[in-house]
Amino acid sequence: MAVWHCRVCGLDYDYSPWGPNDDAPDYGTCECCGVQFGTDDYSVETARAFRRQWLNAGAKWFYVNMQPADWQLETQLTQIPERFW
Repeated sequence: MAVWHCRVCGLDYDYSPWGPNDDAPDYGTCECCGVQFGTDDYSVETARAFRRQWLNAGAKWFYVNMQPADWQLETQLTQIPERFW
């Protein structure tokens, strides 16, 4: 069961790359959109800007080999935390 969703693309994670209190990013990279946690998504505005850029570039997976065969972009986008829309 997912406990955290990427602020940019909505990919689900079973841990928070932002730490347990959502305030200590690990600066890792989202497998899907390529956002660097804590750098590219540190605010609502930067997360939105990164999302626009990613979507405009075709919403391609950052790590192509990790993309599920049945991946649905529209479904994943609905998982973005509400405050980051």
